[in-house]
Order: sequence, then C-alpha cells, then structure tokens
Amino acid sequence: MSGIRWAYAINQWKPQFDDFVRREAHERALKTISIAGFEGVELTSGTGRWQPMGNPEQLAANFGSVAGFGRFVRGCALTAVSSWVYDPSERSMEHLTGSLSPLSADDVPTLVAEARWYAQALAELGGSVLVVPAGPAAEDKPPLDDAALDQLAATWNAVGAAVAEDGVQLAVHVDFLSSLRADGALDALLARTDPALVGLALDTGELAVAGIDPLAVIAARGDRIRHVQFKDALAVDEAGEYRQPAAHWTVRVRGGAQEVPRWFAEPGADGGRLDFPALTRALLDAGYTGWVVVESDQSPHPAQSTLVAGYLLQRELLPLTSAVGSGAR
Repeated sequence: MSGIRWAYAINQWKPQFDDFVRREAHERALKTISIAGFEGVELTSGTGRWQPMGNPEQLAANFGSVAGFGRFVRGCALTAVSSWVYDPSERSMEHLTGSLSPLSADDVPTLVAEARWYAQALAELGGSVLVVPAGPAAEDKPPLDDAALDQLAATWNAVGAAVAEDGVQLAVHVDFLSSLRADGALDALLARTDPALVGLALDTGELAVAGIDPLAVIAARGDRIRHVQFKDALAVDEAGEYRQPAAHWTVRVRGGAQEVPRWFAEPGADGGRLDFPALTRALLDAGYTGWVVVESDQSPHPAQSTLVAGYLLQRELLPLTSAVGSGAR
C-alpha cells in the first residue's frame, strides 16, 4: 500500500459558542466527514467553550475523557484523530495565562508540557502528528536573524523530542502570514533542526497564497515532509501585504487591498489554482507516507465543502494511491 491516509480538518466548522457546542452538532460534523470518504479528523487547539474538541478541559467536559472522545469518534465511523494543530500563541481562558512564544527560551518548559498533553491524547486516539506554527507572523517586524532562528530551532527540537516519547511526530507549519515565508528563512530553520525530531507540514493553500509552488517544495523538501494539508488557493498575496500590522485581520480576514472575499477553498471547488492529482502523484513519487488532511478553513458551508472535497477524493485521489498499492500508475 502507498501508506497515505486521508483525514479532514474540523477547523472549517468555525466552532463558536453559539453554534458548535452541542454533541449533536459534533456528531453531524464527524458523520459528514466519514460519509465523504475520510477515515480521520484533524483537530485544532483552542480555548473556551467555542473549542469543544480543541482543548483538554472542554474535551473532558463534553466527552468525559480522551477515551470517551475516542469512542465518540469511532461511533461516527471514523478510525482516528489524525493530527492536532497546536498554536502556543493562543491565550488560555482556562488557565488565565498569556501566549507562549517559541522565540522565548523561558517559555520552552511550559510549551513542552502542553505539547506533551496533545501528544499523549493523539497516541490514545490513533493519531501521529502534532502540527505547530514554525514561527511568528511577519506583520511589521524585521526579518528573523540568526539568533532568532537558533532559538526557534532549539524550541522545536525540544518539543519534537518530548512528543516523540509518545510516538508522535512534530511538524512545523508555515502559513502565508508567517515570518518564515520568505528570504530562505524556512530552509534556514530546517537546517538547524534535527530531521528525526522536526518535520515539515506542507499546507498547499497557504503556500500558494504566499506565491510558493507546493510542487517545488515537495521536490526540494520531500524528505522532511511529515504532514500534508490539502486546501486550494483562490488568490495570491502578490503585494506582500503579509508584512503589514495586524495582517491577520486586515489581510487574512478582510481581504487586504485586493478585497479578497475568500483566500481558500476546498480541493475541487470552482476557481481553485492547484492541481491535487498532480500534488498527490508528487507526494507518492517522493515516498511520502502519512496523513493528508483536506481542509477549507474559510468555508461558508462546511458540510457542502466536505462533500465536494470527498467527491474529488473518491473519484481521483484514492484511485491514484490505490494504483501505487497495486503496482500500477
């Protein structure tokens, strides 16, 4: 077999306190993912009641325990929580703590302890990858210097070693607002990290919006890819607006100077810029084995987006991986 497994990201449901807090809403989401042809679900860390699957306290409140949540997931005909996206910059309402920074050596022990919880939960839920932001947002800050890159590498090496104790792989993620998007910064970070402890999460949509060809990244860095997220790009940040202050709100959410209504879409959506069969073939040629998580984190219609992506999965992408498993191409 090719070794590729397919999951879907829960983030597009945009869980809010008023529309995604009840078990029946969670059940509908997971069953939609299952019927679309996916076997796993990717979770996103968060805080408060509006992240009922994203943090330890709310997961326990809603499902009793990690084991209880695992039974709930399997009851919706999914086999695993494939991966967890953990952003340490999120403030915790449960613990009344501020954000953590991978650029601060003082934050590393706490960051490691939090990452360990997610790794232990993933191991119990059949998953294998903890995804973290590789670096801070660029905004109006100067480019990362050698000292900053050294600290990022030290932080992620420490986290990677910690989660490896539970058999979980760490994968660093670069979005289109990241300080690591340009000037060779990502390559410089990867060169400083231990390949056995720190891998790369390839997010096709984020890279494409940043003007980076994900096929070129697979060709150049296929040996470091430990996780893949498939989403399409509907526009490109050609003006480099990611460097402006508060770019998350002014560019990602509000569309920037181009007034982009939606940067991302599910694979298979009209207007998408990426060729997902070609990306799948490139991953297979690079020898990738692991989860491919399909997502559409700006979808106005989550269930519909899941089913559109599932159609592409079942009609085009699964046959490609099955052909590799049977020795045909």
